[in-house]
Amino acid sequence: MPYAHITGWGMSAPESVLTNDDISKMVETSDAWIRERTGIRERHIARDDQFPSTLAVEASIKALKVANLHPRDLDLIICSTSSPEHIFPATACLIQDQLGATKAGAFDLLAACTGFIYAMNMGAQAIRSGSIKSALIIGTETLSRFINWKDRNTCILFGDGAGVLVLQASEQPGGVLSSVLHSDGSGGDLLTLGRGSSRYPASESAILDGKHYIEMDGKEIFRFATRIMVSATHEVLAGAGLTLDQVQWIIPHQANIRIIEAAARGLKLPMERFIVNVEHYGNTSAASIPIAMVEALEKGQIKPGERIVMVGFGAGLTWGALAAEWTGPIPSKGHVRPERYRLFARLRSLVRRALRFIEGLFYRREL
Repeated sequence: MPYAHITGWGMSAPESVLTNDDISKMVETSDAWIRERTGIRERHIARDDQFPSTLAVEASIKALKVANLHPRDLDLIICSTSSPEHIFPATACLIQDQLGATKAGAFDLLAACTGFIYAMNMGAQAIRSGSIKSALIIGTETLSRFINWKDRNTCILFGDGAGVLVLQASEQPGGVLSSVLHSDGSGGDLLTLGRGSSRYPASESAILDGKHYIEMDGKEIFRFATRIMVSATHEVLAGAGLTLDQVQWIIPHQANIRIIEAAARGLKLPMERFIVNVEHYGNTSAASIPIAMVEALEKGQIKPGERIVMVGFGAGLTWGALAAEWTGPIPSKGHVRPERYRLFARLRSLVRRALRFIEGLFYRREL
């Protein structure tokens, strides 16, 4: 049975940065107040021409380049996002088209901030079953579009960005070792976004009622998160046959520094064992864990042979964890330049649109 190894990584964050001081000009707050309660100093905000797909494509090209994997060799694309560009088509399909991943299946996965762990599990299981050899696992968000900038409780928290990992099959032991996924819909009302849904269709009344903004019960989410971060970590390690002493790094969902500190106390681990970048990105939901991991890899923090645990929680309620042994890219010949393939991907997309138009003309004649 093949193992699912993490062989490529990339991230993308909008250039525009919104600081706490900037937010203090919108609502009654301050840099000190925000940092004390969340650990966040700044967050990245997408421009009008930046979307989950465009951020994800930039990060995906970087990840494929590290993995030395051509887009047309991808078998599957899973896009985890809480802010899809459309209810349908899937954002993953837009990414597939822009990358030129001609043989890849593509779909979106919605499990809120835990989504990336869910997606990693699904990709790894598909590889271990032998049905695919490679998968692109994406977390991408533009949650700033759903923020009420007059609500001090939520506008200070969220940011935009994308993080991507490549999974590939290998006979070498390692890679994804175990994962656990959980949910509890009884807490579904604690963190919601109703805009454009079948329950709250886009309408004047929905806008007036504020259903197009994120709504959150912060205290309840905090209590839930501090409890499950510890239990999920212990559970995933038991599934992998590991102890905390055999794990070098914990990569938590970057929601709030106080939640991460509480998890560290619960696990009896020093904060130095946790990879944390919430200060500069805020809560990027499904993108937060991969962005933190990519930054750590680019800094050389994670070394080959080290073991990591990703652990997160989110709306749903959902939570989960994934344990993996880091090995890095699989040695391969040549140098793939996926960024050069984007022009071909655009041309291919235009050609396929033209062919469908021509087919439509002939089809109408036959009718």
